[in-house]
Amino acid sequence: MHIYLYDNASWRNHLYPLALTRPVSDLRIGALTIREKWVKWMGEQVFVVTSEYLQGKYPFHQNGGESICIRGNVLPDAALCDTVRELGPGQSLYYHDLLIAVHTEEGVNAHQVVEDLAKGTEAKHYKKPLSIIHFPEFIFLQNGAEIAKDFELLTRGRTSASLSSSNTVIGDRIFVEEGAVAECATFNTKTGPIYLGRNSEVWEGAYIRGPFALGEGSQVKMGAKIYSNVTVGPGSRVGGELNTSVIWGNSSKGHEGYMGNAVIGEWCNWGAGTSNSNLKNNYRQVRLYDYHDEGYRNTGLQFCGMLMGDHAKCAINTAFNTGTVVGVGASIFNQSTPLKFVPDFTWGGEENSATYELEKMIDTAKLVFARRNRTFDTSEENILRYVFGLTVKYRG
Repeated sequence: MHIYLYDNASWRNHLYPLALTRPVSDLRIGALTIREKWVKWMGEQVFVVTSEYLQGKYPFHQNGGESICIRGNVLPDAALCDTVRELGPGQSLYYHDLLIAVHTEEGVNAHQVVEDLAKGTEAKHYKKPLSIIHFPEFIFLQNGAEIAKDFELLTRGRTSASLSSSNTVIGDRIFVEEGAVAECATFNTKTGPIYLGRNSEVWEGAYIRGPFALGEGSQVKMGAKIYSNVTVGPGSRVGGELNTSVIWGNSSKGHEGYMGNAVIGEWCNWGAGTSNSNLKNNYRQVRLYDYHDEGYRNTGLQFCGMLMGDHAKCAINTAFNTGTVVGVGASIFNQSTPLKFVPDFTWGGEENSATYELEKMIDTAKLVFARRNRTFDTSEENILRYVFGLTVKYRG
């Protein structure tokens, strides 16, 4: 038996720019990515069926036997996993009219249209509540609940490492992995659990309210103020104020400034003093640019900050408007308030900005990887080259 998480273009591009450079199941929400959650819940390896240009970077096992294919934007829990396990060959699982999973004996290939496998199967219907990431803002909206779920998943039956007595811990829902250190910081777990990943650091004077998850090797700088529902993925550094936000990982918001109701990709950098607005002056609902619609979509939210794709950078004192979307590889400077949609590989951030030359952008990416002792390999380069071509129409 093999388990696969699959993408479909009909819903995947609603999750751009975050899903331009990764399968949907590689989106982080809570302490873990969606695929990592399924691995933990199912207790076995989980493969990915995604777009051809991404497949080389992500695990796939060519399988001619029994398989279960699961929709990649579905968040697992105990009840759903039990139901998926109970599916027999030739059975599929639906939530309302959405295909959630199919158990097939036909085998799966790297370019499989999974919906085709479900044709003619016996349809089962899932009636319990289900969390599905339809749009990017769902990530920060559901992040607090997912941190709580992941906290239980990661810590069940385990004993936390100890923290220095110089810290103040309010409540007892904190888990410290080996190698994590904190000094003279305040942790309030009354509002939700706090998880400190392996070899992470919380510097002096930081104030943190749960739910909060800090990834492996990440740092919270001195005097940082972190409110509830925040995830800082692995290899990142943060300072200033953060609220209801997710940083995928390997990104820096190392200085003063406010990040709220936001989702930030990998290999991003916020210049000192950068902030985003998450509430309009007229208190009306926020609209976000949607790549699928090639226009603005009403989120129905009063609080909605920004989205930033992988490898995007901004200069010091950048002020992002409420509901800003910044594409992959954009470099923003000389513009204190950029456009509300900054297309991928934009050089500047204002109307009629130039295109960031791809070779120069790739050279920068190599340097950024090297700073973290990572190798910018062919699979990374091929993804960026493909995304550059894929997003030409948005640069207009």
